[in-house]
Amino acid sequence: MIRPLVFSAALALALLAAFPASAQEKAPAPLTLEECVARALNHNFDLQLQQFSTRNARDQVIVAEATYDPTLFSTAALAGRKDNVAGSSTTTQQQAARLGVSQQLITGAQVTAATSLTRSKERPYNGSPLFNPVYNSDLSLSLTQPLLQGFGLTINRAAIERARLGVTRANFDFKAVVLAVIRNVESAYYNLAFSREQLAVRKFSLEVAQTLLDENKARLNTGVATNLDVLQSEVGVANARRDLLLAEQSVTDNEDALLNLIGRFEFNTRLGAVQLPDEPAPNVSFEHSYALALANAPDYAANRVFAEQLKLDVEVAKNNRLPLLDLGAAVGYNGNDRDDVGGAFRSSTSGDSYNWQVDLTVSIPWGLRAERARYRQAVTNLNRQETFIQQLDQSLLLQVRSAVRAVETNRETVSVSSLATELSRQQFETEKARYEAGLSTYRFVEDSRQDMDTARVNELLAKVNLRIALAELARLEGSSLDHYQVKLEE
Repeated sequence: MIRPLVFSAALALALLAAFPASAQEKAPAPLTLEECVARALNHNFDLQLQQFSTRNARDQVIVAEATYDPTLFSTAALAGRKDNVAGSSTTTQQQAARLGVSQQLITGAQVTAATSLTRSKERPYNGSPLFNPVYNSDLSLSLTQPLLQGFGLTINRAAIERARLGVTRANFDFKAVVLAVIRNVESAYYNLAFSREQLAVRKFSLEVAQTLLDENKARLNTGVATNLDVLQSEVGVANARRDLLLAEQSVTDNEDALLNLIGRFEFNTRLGAVQLPDEPAPNVSFEHSYALALANAPDYAANRVFAEQLKLDVEVAKNNRLPLLDLGAAVGYNGNDRDDVGGAFRSSTSGDSYNWQVDLTVSIPWGLRAERARYRQAVTNLNRQETFIQQLDQSLLLQVRSAVRAVETNRETVSVSSLATELSRQQFETEKARYEAGLSTYRFVEDSRQDMDTARVNELLAKVNLRIALAELARLEGSSLDHYQVKLEE
């Protein structure tokens, strides 16, 4: 009979036999869940990809603000003209240069300040000497201010505010990826712990099956057992070996899954020992978890920010329905001189010669059909987004309810499966003792062994499911960041 103490010792020996002695000496250090999360936050591809989107969003703010940066411009030109009047021809050559700066104001106005210099000279067709060159210069300042369409701080700052809200959205999206990566790392870590524990169970099961085979062969020699008993035990060993191979494959797959999350092309790296947490699962409350989810869920918050962007689009589309009415004003000073450039500039700044202009421009598309349609589209997009936010709220509520139930159910399942494991172990010991006493058959012993293995695996699976359920609830609540002391840049 396998006593409980012998049973535990055999399990420990099976765990030690998982690696050869040389490998035990060089085994990697134990791997904690906190270390895995830290490595994932530094190397995970999903996080790096999302960071690119966040950087683009920040640069978009600069792009929007640059609309109101001054623009320098300059022009240089060379022109010629020939006039033929009453049989007399005159050739004119002109050189011109213009330099200025323009800037759009936050009110929608466009301001331009410029200066120009022109040098002209004429040559009569009959070959007379060149006329002395004439220098003309001017200084000008012009302003164009929309009075209806395009007027106002809200409309002209809409692109900047939209870009800034885009940064907020990108930060929430990054937070969502961080929470998802943490949850995925936790799940992969727990699954690896489960698969390694399952491998230990399969190793121990193979040892038990081999021991039963050896006992049956000895009993066959003494005439106590039959050839059928030996054959059944050989089949039991073969099934145990098959289960061991599948368990080894599961360990390798789960190691790759964890390495894929916490590293880059490190699949030949050996992972240290992992283990399931021993601390009891905390009590959960739907009201508390749902309140945290509403306050911290990044997807929900990102879509609310998107709704604010759509509100800006509605305001812009509403303003675009107005006619285009622009007020223009310009003033300029000019001067000329036949001697030099300096004289032309001094003449233009003296104020003796000037010009001014005030104008009003009206432009109304016929029926404003396109602008009204775009406004209706903007309103429809906003209404759709607000409806989608309500759907997200309900979906979040359902997810939290499901996660809380999963935690509560798996907590009870762990307790029940622990009792089932103890019961199946005692039944196996009893059935084996009955078989050794000649009161049972090997088939019953094999069935009870398989039941014991199933119960032990189910208990491990229940513990893993509980931890994964807690990880999913923490993702929904956003509490994973505090648990692992992760600080995100605002």
